[in-house]
Amino acid sequence: MALVEPRLSTANVPDSWATAPLFSTSGARRFATIATAEGTSLYGTGEIAGPLLRNGQVTEVSTMQPFRRDPPPGLGSLEYDDATPNLYQAHPWVLGVRADGSAFGALADTSYRLRIDLTAGIVFSGEEPFPVIVIEGDSPQEVLRQLGELTGTMELPPLWALGYQQARWSYLPDARVREVADEFRARSIPCDVIWVDIDYMDEFRIFTFEPEGFSDPSGLNDYLHGQGFRSVWILDPGVKVDPGYSVYEEGLAGEHFLLGPDGEPFTGGSWPLDSHWPDFTRPETREWWKAYFPAFLGNGLDGIWIDVNEPSLIFPVGAQFPEDVVHRGGGGLPEATHRRYRNAYGLLMAQATFEALREARPQRRPFVLSRSNFIGGQRYAAMWTGDNSASWAHLYWSVTMSLNMGLSGQPFVGPDIGGFFKTPSPSLYAHWIGVGALFPFSRTHTVSGSADQEPWSFGAEVESTARTAIERRYRLLPYLYTLFHEASTIGLPVWRPVFFADPSDASLRAEDHAFLLGADVLVEPVLTEADPHEFALPDGAWRPFTLVGEDSDSDPAIPTLKARGGAIIPLGEVIQTTTEPSLEPLTLLVSLDDRGQAEGILYEDDGEGYDYRDGDYLLTTYAAERIDGTVALTIASQEGDRQRPERTVNVVVLTDEGTFFGTGSETSVIRVPLQ
Repeated sequence: MALVEPRLSTANVPDSWATAPLFSTSGARRFATIATAEGTSLYGTGEIAGPLLRNGQVTEVSTMQPFRRDPPPGLGSLEYDDATPNLYQAHPWVLGVRADGSAFGALADTSYRLRIDLTAGIVFSGEEPFPVIVIEGDSPQEVLRQLGELTGTMELPPLWALGYQQARWSYLPDARVREVADEFRARSIPCDVIWVDIDYMDEFRIFTFEPEGFSDPSGLNDYLHGQGFRSVWILDPGVKVDPGYSVYEEGLAGEHFLLGPDGEPFTGGSWPLDSHWPDFTRPETREWWKAYFPAFLGNGLDGIWIDVNEPSLIFPVGAQFPEDVVHRGGGGLPEATHRRYRNAYGLLMAQATFEALREARPQRRPFVLSRSNFIGGQRYAAMWTGDNSASWAHLYWSVTMSLNMGLSGQPFVGPDIGGFFKTPSPSLYAHWIGVGALFPFSRTHTVSGSADQEPWSFGAEVESTARTAIERRYRLLPYLYTLFHEASTIGLPVWRPVFFADPSDASLRAEDHAFLLGADVLVEPVLTEADPHEFALPDGAWRPFTLVGEDSDSDPAIPTLKARGGAIIPLGEVIQTTTEPSLEPLTLLVSLDDRGQAEGILYEDDGEGYDYRDGDYLLTTYAAERIDGTVALTIASQEGDRQRPERTVNVVVLTDEGTFFGTGSETSVIRVPLQ
């Protein structure tokens, strides 16, 4: 790694910067310029709508709440598109891939607002001094491994967090939550998580429950747990200004709120209207925040969803946090204004919330979803792509945004399937759930007042598509969980661009409809309503396969899946929830390379706690080899102290000549005849 020091300049500011919403051309500015060789492709820049390939694009690294310049009235003013220069997360990072496939990454090490201009090389510009860290690697994969070493890798999530999840603003009262859960089970559509949005609170007071609609949260969660569901409940940072409300009173007494320039607690409008905002730069405030969680989680909550933590002012619409709000710091963080800490506010809240769950329940892995975060925040929270809209453009952007987030260090990502604003057509929802069931984070969610957006809400044909799509996810869970283990240990993303199959192939650099799940599964979805996309695909053997008997040719909403030649992909059974066992039998999908060989791994642990850190896991490498007229499958190696279960293994061998089947014991050589 190397450091590049920015230069201070007030001259020769590019003309294109004169209209930048966040910056003016007056005053001293710091520029860091990195020249790029011809044929270099640029990616990353965090959460931003638009194409995967970022060459020629300009991004503003700021968690400023995104509003259109000429917003329509009402909630529609919150919609974003590919002209929106910034969204909810801040990642001052660019990944560069040279013509020969070697790569580098450039990280502007600052939490202040920044601009990334990729119209001619890489130009970082900020209002305060900042260093730039440059990472070199033989491949983009190697650069991302080093980024993981620098900023940290995500924690291994609980297995249930990889299941399909259902939300809306809001399921209320609690009887409606039960109805939705019952409907999933009655229709045999797999689902692991039901989400509970802001209306469960008593007049939007955080850490409270509405006394009529949610009078018994423990009973509700007992009911969900009895059917194999988990629940995730929302929390916002804004604390209602309300004398007599204990969180407000204790926050005042402990000096836990952000201050205005007059030294008094800053008041800004959140869902409960006038609100004070926790100062998460203070160690004492983070401890105060954590203290509410043992009782709160004691109601049976499984995960926490933190929102509007850019932080965003809800009222009046269009308002922004003043830059002169004071964060007092502590524990190594200096006192500074909101200019310095805005981009880090979501990360600090996510860290405090993650640690609160871990400390309250030390035997369970936390799950936190955060709308706002900063680079490195993958250590504490998953993310979704914010308040998207029900349109074909947003379906496409959900794929490109998730890919670029993975290339920016955040593997656990996904959109609001179907779109948050507006109601999708049946065809759009079918295509979105078709690919959405493959996102690292897979959740349907929609705005208050919209039509129902459950998998059965669009008629029998779409329900069938949704069931097939979600059942595919559950069959792939052993493979997905193995990819999350890889992400947690070495920092590689779960979703990967197609060019990862061959970084030196320039024809793959702009492909952003197809994508890779890990290294071994190629996904070809339909993301357009018309004018079908022509995929740029990697060389080599990529063999189509099915998972639940579907015929992708008869349902264009179901993406085509292809296995890489040389791969072994572990598959489970179709289950309704991850509380059910799925690996009896275990299915190994074998796709031989041109030498007649294949290899793959399967990671297993208890799916919930931390015993894996003490060796209670099983990491198995399987190998297959074509020998005369058979394929022999064996265990090549294994790691971990977890006892290998006695189970049957079904082997499906894909070759250019056809598909062949075999079965046997995992601990013996399984021979699959090819004739």
